[in-house]
Amino acid sequence: MSIKVYVTDYEYATLEPEKRELDKIGAVMFPKQCKTEADVIRECKDANGLIDQYAPITRKVMEALPDLKVVGRYGVGVNTIDVDAATELGIQVLNVPDYCMDEVSNQAISLMLACHRKLNILNSQVHHHGWDYKIAKPIHRLQGQTLGLLGFGRIPKMVAQKAKAFGLNIIAYDPYVEPEVGLQYDVTILPLKDVLQKADIISVHVPLTKDTENLLNEQTLSWMKPEAIIINTSRGPLIDENALYHALKDKKIGYAGLDVTVQEPIQEDNPLLTLDNVMITPHVAWYSEEAELELKTKVAQGVADVLSGKKAKYLVNRDVL
Repeated sequence: MSIKVYVTDYEYATLEPEKRELDKIGAVMFPKQCKTEADVIRECKDANGLIDQYAPITRKVMEALPDLKVVGRYGVGVNTIDVDAATELGIQVLNVPDYCMDEVSNQAISLMLACHRKLNILNSQVHHHGWDYKIAKPIHRLQGQTLGLLGFGRIPKMVAQKAKAFGLNIIAYDPYVEPEVGLQYDVTILPLKDVLQKADIISVHVPLTKDTENLLNEQTLSWMKPEAIIINTSRGPLIDENALYHALKDKKIGYAGLDVTVQEPIQEDNPLLTLDNVMITPHVAWYSEEAELELKTKVAQGVADVLSGKKAKYLVNRDVL
């Protein structure tokens, strides 16, 4: 019997990189466009492996796919997959944690600089035939300010390295990282409240979990400086958008640069769109042509490795072994 791998859903123009990797083990690939649990159960019922983008891979789904051995996720986060259930059911979960580190760190730095210099306001004015720098006042010197990183994994470490070129002092919050690790990067690891209180710029890089959802909320936002900037290139639900809107509107914080939102695409009536001290990009931080090819190749390689009896390089739920 042939090995069957279903792509539950995808936004890419081609799946040739995935097919190329799966062909190496004689697997047959079935592209689908599932949106719900019922879609996945109906369309992928005889799957040995899944490659998933946004479709929900819940306990119910996995229990309904008796031959399922592995789920690979397009991306770093695995919030679409019930990892605990997968572990209980003996299903390996894979991600691709290193495919877009350069791209996401560059996007974070780009949003940081654009917000600090208020480029959207200035650009919009010129397009409407204005020419007055004073509408962006006050802008303070970036050198010597403090960048606070929420999370200190692969990507924020790269952000820290790049931010040093701008003369920033760097602090970070990560309950899973020892202070000695931060010192290797000239970064001071501090509690969350201390980071939010001290930082002029906050860049969010934590994974989305039950514990981190709405990490930035009415209370934690109130700890920040009134001219502080928030950058989020991780996941939208890490920030309570209603609290963020009111903090920005009431000038309790200065600016936000968001590559991700709670609902994507962002709803047309989202009040954040009415503010000029917000810059929003359409979840593009991960993207370059090279990153896309790397992502697609690596996720398919991982699924192929598991289905051919090899050890996967990027196994999320190591307890499954």
